Amino acid sequence: MEKAEIEGLWTHIHWLSVLEEQGTYTAAAARLGVSKSAVSQRISDLEKATGTRLVTRTTRSVRLTDAGLSLTREVRSAYEHIARSFSSVRDQAGEVRGLVRLTAPVAFARQQLVPHLPQFLQQYPQVRVQLDVSDALSSLAAEGYDLAVRHGFQIPETHVAWKLCDTASVLVATREYLQRHGEPGAPSELSAHNCLFYPRGTDQPAWTFERGSEHIERLTIPIAGSFATNNSEALRDAALNHLGIALLPDFSAHAALAEGKLVQVLKGWTLKGAFADEIYLIRPYSPHVPKSVSALVGFLKAQLAGGFRFVG
Repeated sequence: MEKAEIEGLWTHIHWLSVLEEQGTYTAAAARLGVSKSAVSQRISDLEKATGTRLVTRTTRSVRLTDAGLSLTREVRSAYEHIARSFSSVRDQAGEVRGLVRLTAPVAFARQQLVPHLPQFLQQYPQVRVQLDVSDALSSLAAEGYDLAVRHGFQIPETHVAWKLCDTASVLVATREYLQRHGEPGAPSELSAHNCLFYPRGTDQPAWTFERGSEHIERLTIPIAGSFATNNSEALRDAALNHLGIALLPDFSAHAALAEGKLVQVLKGWTLKGAFADEIYLIRPYSPHVPKSVSALVGFLKAQLAGGFRFVG
């Protein structure tokens, strides 16, 4: 095959690599920002040019043949090098610009991330942010994300991480609920209350408490309640509607506590093991980090450094 013919297929090969990563034509098309039929046509053209089948289609997904896998593995590092080189050259222009693709957990994104983004985008008008709000721990490389917010996530060795802030767990309820049912003075008294909790897959939910510095007192208390959910916003809203005492990450409780809509319960105790203690931004390792990504990391670190502790 002539060099000119091969050069005309570079985009086709890149799309084949994306198809391998995404697993379906629909997902690959969404990742590339093109139609499903366009992806299918490029792959068909590439198969004609190579004279061999590169993709095996099933009813729900696609799988690359040995020939297809061999081709994508040979060229992947070259495409990654091109992307890094292009980003590096663009950054030399000095202006912070470009698209940052970010993924974050639903509750944290809605309550703490999105409110800060307008200021960042005003500060960097040539930067665009695409935010994927999801509690799923997606593969950053496979999905094409530049950054991910992780709450207590084990950092892979292939990634770099920036700590945004410390975080803690708090017990909260409305004054109305506590007036009706009484305020617990000790963790053991929670058995008399409707506890709103994040299910962890155990038959008997329990909360663990600690207090003291030199001589630590530790208690694990079985709890029960009429409502459990895997979303801290939903737990907060249930508490705001006087349903019971909710265990929340502080970033979900902070605004309602500051506004006096919720009050903290058992303030003399520290909750352990309910939610993670730190929030990070992570990114797949690369020798070059685009200025737009570095700018967003620096901005969020500055905005969130103080955490979400409420003193009231």
